Amino acid sequence: MTVETLEFIRPDWQAPESINALCTTRLGGISKGGYASLNLATHVADDSEHIVTNRRRLTETLQLPAEPQWLNQTHSTNVVDLDETDNRQADAAITRKPGSIAVVLTADCLPVLFCNRQGTEVASAHAGWRGLLNGVLEQTVLKMQSDAADILSWMGPAIGPLKFEVGEEVRQAFILQNKYNDAFFNQNRPEHYLADLYSIARLRLKNIGLAHISGGEFCTYTDDHFFSYRKEKMTGRQASLIYIKK
Repeated sequence: MTVETLEFIRPDWQAPESINALCTTRLGGISKGGYASLNLATHVADDSEHIVTNRRRLTETLQLPAEPQWLNQTHSTNVVDLDETDNRQADAAITRKPGSIAVVLTADCLPVLFCNRQGTEVASAHAGWRGLLNGVLEQTVLKMQSDAADILSWMGPAIGPLKFEVGEEVRQAFILQNKYNDAFFNQNRPEHYLADLYSIARLRLKNIGLAHISGGEFCTYTDDHFFSYRKEKMTGRQASLIYIKK
């Protein structure tokens, strides 16, 4: 059996030395078919033993200080503080405990990682169009104990603006919230538009006071390094994680 090398991406941002953050690709695991190869999600129909092995390989290869704090994501705006609750029914997580790993899983939706300038607080958020519309990013920043001006953010791999098609009702919902969102929807056929998740998220983060917003250059649909639900339907999930070093 050929064993792939685990590949991952590190954010290009000005995070403190005490912060470790990365996003996995689909390479480096043992899953087969549409889940090949480093699927890290348990809610898909992948072989459970493969998922366990993939998660163990992630922890061991990257020498993580602990098992990531996996969430049960439901496209909600729920944010959990990993230091205060065992509840994992959420789409975003915050921690100030060194070695505690905040993580989200995605396969076209937008993962966003956060840290403060002091390197004492981190967060991860999962934002599809519903999460963006309903305010999951704002809720994450609001529940952090850091001032927005002190927070850095990085937008990980998501479906790009040339591949994410939505209907008129989605476009109108965003425009009703903010008329400037109209610029992020380009019509490609009657009543259908290509939406720019990255630009929508960037505007929302700026509007709540974040000045340091990085990332947004990948497309999970066109880049074969990533899982894409839109392209494949039966597919795995990559992880975006962040933690404070011990």
